[in-house]
Amino acid sequence: MQRFRKTASRTSLLCFALVSVACHTGTAEGVDMSAQPANVRADYEVFAQRCSKCHSLSRPLESGITDDAYWAEYVERMRRQPGSGISPADVPPILRFLHYYSSDQRRRRHAGGSRDGGK
Repeated sequence: MQRFRKTASRTSLLCFALVSVACHTGTAEGVDMSAQPANVRADYEVFAQRCSKCHSLSRPLESGITDDAYWAEYVERMRRQPGSGISPADVPPILRFLHYYSSDQRRRRHAGGSRDGGK
């Protein structure tokens, strides 16, 4: 019985550690939101929670997409994926964050002298 308890304790600890690491990388990946406005941080939280469920956050963040209509199509396609967890109510905050993020990236590229290709 003692051996079973040790094994169960170790297994529980390992599962907790793996879940903690997985949750941490899903929300801290790629964007430092500490200096952003509160409304953008709230939208980012919805984006990070929902979009990291199926893929890394770098997938949309590094896509180079700057067109809001394309983002709307993209998010709708992702929402319809089985098990995505994206509800119709999640779409507006996700799109607001993506608009803010892509606009900020576009400004940074222009300030750096590079050209914006958009998609």
